[in-house]
Amino acid sequence: MEIFWHRERIILLMAGLFNLIGLTLSFLFSPYFLILCLLVSINLTIYSITGFCIMGTILFKLGIKSQKECSL
Repeated sequence: MEIFWHRERIILLMAGLFNLIGLTLSFLFSPYFLILCLLVSINLTIYSITGFCIMGTILFKLGIKSQKECSL
């Protein structure tokens, strides 16, 4: 079974990676890297309320299909 990497899945993957990177950098270097986690959380909140996501727009322009388009 082939796994399709649709736009929504990539958005969640990138958000998780950015949070892990921010937490790791804040632990190793400076607590100011927690601002990265805050920005990711704000973006996810805006995405859940309005449906607008900067990463989603970038992935759309790169030609990544949404989950709905992949299931067709």
